[in-house]
Formats: sequence, C-alpha cells, structure tokens
Amino acid sequence: MNKIKPTIDFEDFTKVDIRVGTIIEANDFPKARKPAYKLVIDFGDLGIKNSSAQITKLYSKEDLVGKQVTAVVNFEAKQIANFKSECLVLGIQNDEEVTLLQASNKNIKNGEQVS
Repeated sequence: MNKIKPTIDFEDFTKVDIRVGTIIEANDFPKARKPAYKLVIDFGDLGIKNSSAQITKLYSKEDLVGKQVTAVVNFEAKQIANFKSECLVLGIQNDEEVTLLQASNKNIKNGEQVS
C-alpha cells in the first residue's frame, strides 16, 4: 500500500491546472525507454497538446482515439527522446499497468477544468 504524500496547502493545489481533453491521435513511440504512445490531445480553447503515456498494456492506439482523458496542462514541457511532452495524462498505476482517469459523463467540453 502506498503511503500518503506530505501535506500541502490549498493554495498549492490551486496551482495545478487539470483539464479534460480528447485524444485525436495515438502513435507508437519506439524511442521511449519504456513502452509508450505519443498522444495528441485536443483541449478545446487551450489548443492541441502532445503527451507521452506509458499505457500500452491496457490500451491499443485504436481504443485511445476519441477517448476523453484528464491531464495536467501547466507543467513545463518535457523532452523525451525526440518528442516534447506538453501535458501529463492522469492515471492509476497498479503493478506495471496504468489505467486512465476518465470523466463518467462523455459530453464534457474539451478544455473544461477539473475543480
């Protein structure tokens, strides 16, 4: 069982910008150290952002296209091999598998903020 992380104050939490977006492309990422996909995600008015996601065990590329996901969109971009990851897709890691966090309502507008 994971231990709880150190306590933060509410102001720290309010700095994290979590948004809903729709995956519009999912491509193989052979240069990643661990198996991953290159995702292209539409965040509505925020625009299109790229993300590298280690979700190849539970999801096929075809399953991902059109799927709404939640992501942190205000991290600095991170260079991963020859790819710039601009957001962090959220998921639950169990053993070596990652399950994506998704909204239960499929009609959420891209770019809507999680609060």
